[in-house]
Amino acid sequence: MDKVVAFDLDGTLVDSAPDLHGVANAVLAEEGVAPISMAEARSFIGQGAPNFVAKMRAARGIPDSEQARLLAAYLARYDGAVARTVVYPGVAEALTALRAGGARLAICTNKPERPALSVLRHFGLLHFFNAVIGGDSMNLRKPDPAPLLAALARAGSGTRIFVGDSEIDASAARAANVPFLLFTEGYRKSPVADLPHRAAFSDFSQLPDLVQAI
Repeated sequence: MDKVVAFDLDGTLVDSAPDLHGVANAVLAEEGVAPISMAEARSFIGQGAPNFVAKMRAARGIPDSEQARLLAAYLARYDGAVARTVVYPGVAEALTALRAGGARLAICTNKPERPALSVLRHFGLLHFFNAVIGGDSMNLRKPDPAPLLAALARAGSGTRIFVGDSEIDASAARAANVPFLLFTEGYRKSPVADLPHRAAFSDFSQLPDLVQAI
């Protein structure tokens, strides 16, 4: 399998929304304001920690001038926030099958690099990946194609594929001219039909065959 497959992380390999929800509400509690809901937390995920904090702050009427302070407070809790995160069913088996078939794997996430590495280590997934690009690894984040192209290039050579769950991932793949496989059980806000994709799947047992077909 001469393939190089990059994966998004939050909403694709892991459901981290419960931990991000908890981190956000710990920060908001210190500010003496009402917590955000789980639905709000899920809707804020995707464009990186600064954007999450900006949306969280706006939702509770906290002024722009507090962004840097609240982002620092949020990031201080972020690295170890893994207690309520879960790996989606079948992920480890799919990654094992892809690697056994000769594919080289990478992570391209808007999650900051240190928390991304922390989550991958915690769940014993880091060894699957030849490269990890986080939201602060470069000056640009998805949907800009640069982080995705960098992750794929660092992982190796071969047919390039991106696996993700969101509008941002679909846009990055299109901009990079890379086939996109859409995991339908993550954090997307739009109908599946509205996201450009080569194929969609809801069960990771389907993924090795989808990759092989490209």
